[in-house]
Amino acid sequence: MTELSLAESFSQIPADAWDALSPSGAAGRPVDPFTTHRFLMALESSGSVGQRSGWGAHPLLLHDRGRLVAALPLWAKSHSQGEYVFDHGWAEAYARAGGSYYPKLQVAVPFTPVTGPRFLGAPEYRMALASAAISLARSNRLSSLHITFCTAAEAQSLQGHDGLLLRQGQQFHWLNRGYGCFDDFLAELSSRKRKMIRKEREGARALGLRIESLSGDQIRPEHWQAFWAFYQDTGSRKWGRPYLTREAFDAFGQTMGDDILLVLAFDGETPVAGALNFIGADTLFGRYWGATGDYPFLHFELCYYQAIDYAIARGLSRVEAGAQGEHKLARGYLPVPTFSLHWIHDPGFRQAVCDFLQAELRAVDDEIEILTRYGPFRRSGQGEQQ
Repeated sequence: MTELSLAESFSQIPADAWDALSPSGAAGRPVDPFTTHRFLMALESSGSVGQRSGWGAHPLLLHDRGRLVAALPLWAKSHSQGEYVFDHGWAEAYARAGGSYYPKLQVAVPFTPVTGPRFLGAPEYRMALASAAISLARSNRLSSLHITFCTAAEAQSLQGHDGLLLRQGQQFHWLNRGYGCFDDFLAELSSRKRKMIRKEREGARALGLRIESLSGDQIRPEHWQAFWAFYQDTGSRKWGRPYLTREAFDAFGQTMGDDILLVLAFDGETPVAGALNFIGADTLFGRYWGATGDYPFLHFELCYYQAIDYAIARGLSRVEAGAQGEHKLARGYLPVPTFSLHWIHDPGFRQAVCDFLQAELRAVDDEIEILTRYGPFRRSGQGEQQ
């Protein structure tokens, strides 16, 4: 006998029961760490999420005879910040029509534009969870429900279910084709792009900085303090106010050290720049970068090339370098589709969004095709990459 319920905090859910729902890879490492209990609790315990942040946790749980068998990381949102699937235009149009777009429901990992399972548990429970989330939105007369950065399998199986609309976006990912070293990767690029990357790496080395890649116990409190300064600077310039609190980085260090690769550049003994990555079973996820000054080429070195070096050395199949950024294409990161699902309460507005999404889908498909065709790989290599 199954039973659905809502929790008011991830602290109310046993960590082992929640984590048992997420797929794992080699050596038990999660496919991605972002739906693990430890990551979500780091956000919650640090105050990065919570009612004051506009991210109210309401994880949706499905029990069968008392055992947790499926779940959704569900949130009540009072804004559209930190999602990376942008619906600000929808919210403005809804308000102009006299409606209240917020609060809305969101199935997501906060501040994390990473594709991964959103319906935790066996696929047979997806429909029940989706229907329950839609029922919550409908019964509370909320404007919408959004399921962002879900997997392709989830999107395909749920598209059209109870009015769910499919949306496609794109990101740039680096794909490992069995390279033995960085030069093997460079050999597949066009001559011009190969020379550009070598010039950028040489330029970064010419700065005279020491670069260290740290994980686990190698990451000390002073490293987190330095990275907090980098993160604040980048966040204030990009978003106006950084999403994560200082305490979030302490929580990452205390509970997630083995899930993290922190690449730091030192001038003497002083960290001057850094890139924060999370480690999945087969993927390295680039998340945040920052620096205390202007260091030519260092962003590319720490964020992209060091990540590729790490992936090759450990046999990872992919590097995901975060949202947006067509400049990544020239550095060997190819466009790939991302997916989200959206339920809109008002029938008229739902049709307008549906029409928009169909036109957007064609544009995204065309852009992916064009960017891939004119990507950085030599023609023969590019054909194999596709």
